[in-house]
Amino acid sequence: MLENKTHMPETITYLEMTDASQLRPSLVPKIDVVIQKIDPPDPNLSRDLYYTVGKNFHWVDRLVWTDQQWFDYLHQPHIETWVMWAQTIAAGYVEFQTEADGGIKIAYFGLTPAFIGRGLGGHMLTLAVGRAWANGATRVWLHTSTNDHANALANYQARGFQIFRTEQRE
Repeated sequence: MLENKTHMPETITYLEMTDASQLRPSLVPKIDVVIQKIDPPDPNLSRDLYYTVGKNFHWVDRLVWTDQQWFDYLHQPHIETWVMWAQTIAAGYVEFQTEADGGIKIAYFGLTPAFIGRGLGGHMLTLAVGRAWANGATRVWLHTSTNDHANALANYQARGFQIFRTEQRE
């Protein structure tokens, strides 16, 4: 007997800021955190964060990467990884991809499960976007999906990102 599975289409929403003045900072959380660039790149840390942050949100494209693929990818000059630390614990991370036209794509962004719901997402996004503008971005953009955290789209819009495209994917 064939099982009848209902597939929900995924909505992907693309958002951007075209000027630093569009950033609307979040409230500063009660938890003391800092955001730090990982330099030199640390493939093991990046792999761990990718898995830990993405496991509940269907992040699967990099699960098959070898150590060498992680190393090669992260050591490209246009890739940066920034980690938000709560004391010595990684609370979340953001991965930037700087584009030839000066735009910066937020390729990956998220909190580790232990820090979700503690008021840190908006603050981490504020710090990350501020860092992208400080790095000379001409535009900061990202995409999110209905597979991401339920508050992701609202957080991006609350910080000042504007939708420029949506698409459906099976």
